[in-house]
Amino acid sequence: MHILVTNDDGIYAPGIFALQNALRGIPGARITIMAPDQNQSTVGHRKTLREPLRITPVTLTDGVGGFACSGSPADAITLALSGYLTEKVDLVVSGINSGPNMGQDITYSGTVTAAMEACIMGVPAIAFSLDQYSDFDFNHAARFAARLVPVFARQVFPPLTLLNVNVPAGVPKGVKITRQGKRLYYDTLIDRVDPSGRPYYWIGGGVPGGVYDDPGTDLWAVNQGYISVTPIELDMTAHNLIAAIGGWGLDFDGADG
Repeated sequence: MHILVTNDDGIYAPGIFALQNALRGIPGARITIMAPDQNQSTVGHRKTLREPLRITPVTLTDGVGGFACSGSPADAITLALSGYLTEKVDLVVSGINSGPNMGQDITYSGTVTAAMEACIMGVPAIAFSLDQYSDFDFNHAARFAARLVPVFARQVFPPLTLLNVNVPAGVPKGVKITRQGKRLYYDTLIDRVDPSGRPYYWIGGGVPGGVYDDPGTDLWAVNQGYISVTPIELDMTAHNLIAAIGGWGLDFDGADG
C-alpha cells in the first residue's frame, strides 16, 4: 500500500512527522511525503495555474525524506498524482492539522481540501486534525490514524467521498461517526493606515465557536471528548430543494429581447 502524506501546516510541522511516523508501522505500507514548503493554513482549495511551482527534496527529522512543494496543499496533491510520483498512490492521508477542522471549517482548511483534491483525482483520502491550539500532543491522533488507515484501505469507498477525522485534546473516550455541525465565526475587520497614508486591512477575530449541543455532529463529539469520523462527499447539491425550486416557474425565452 503506497500512502501519500501531506498537510497544510508545512512539511516541517510536527503533526505531519507524527502522522507519517505512525503510518510507517502499518505492515506493507510505503510512505511518500509531499507537502507545502511553508504554512498554508486556511488557504482552502487553492490551485496554482498562473505561476510556476517548484518541488524540492528535503530531509526531515530522523533522516526521513520528503518533497516540499512551493504551492498549496491541493497543488502538492496535483503534482504528486499527475506524474511527479511514478509509483501509483493507493491512499492520501492529510494532517495531522494543528487545530480542528469541523463544520464549515472544511471549506477553509488546506488539510481537508488536500484530501478533496485527491478524491477528485480518483484516490481515496482521509484528513486528520487535532482539537488543540497550543501545546500540541499528536500521540493519540497518530495512533488512531495508524488504526484507521488499514481498515479504510480495505473498504470500497464511494467516489468523491472522503473521511474527515477530528481528535480531541487529551485521551479520547472513544470514536463517534458523525455529521457536520455548525461553526460560529467571530471575524472582525481591523482597519489601519500605513506610513504613506493608505488604508489597509486585517481580518481578525477570536477562535471559532460552534453549536456544541447538537448530538451526532462533529463539534458535539469532539466537545464530549470523542474522536469524530465524518464522511464528506463532494456533491454539495441541496437535493431536497430541487423540486421546490422547480416549482418557481422559471423560464427563459431568448426572443424576449
